[in-house]
Amino acid sequence: MESPEELKLKLKKLNAQATQAKMDLHDLSEELPTNWERILEVAQKAHDAHEALAEARKAAAAASR
Repeated sequence: MESPEELKLKLKKLNAQATQAKMDLHDLSEELPTNWERILEVAQKAHDAHEALAEARKAAAAASR
């Protein structure tokens, strides 16, 4: 089991990754129709990053009970 400090660091890292993925998706949308071929790739990365963050938040909430 991760310590509260480890969970905090993990959440911080995952939050940064999710924010970057969101920005990458936003940047891609502004470039359309250029690079339209990358839509699925960039969207999947954003989805995965936010899913990992949501799961980590659930684990942190469960651990703090």
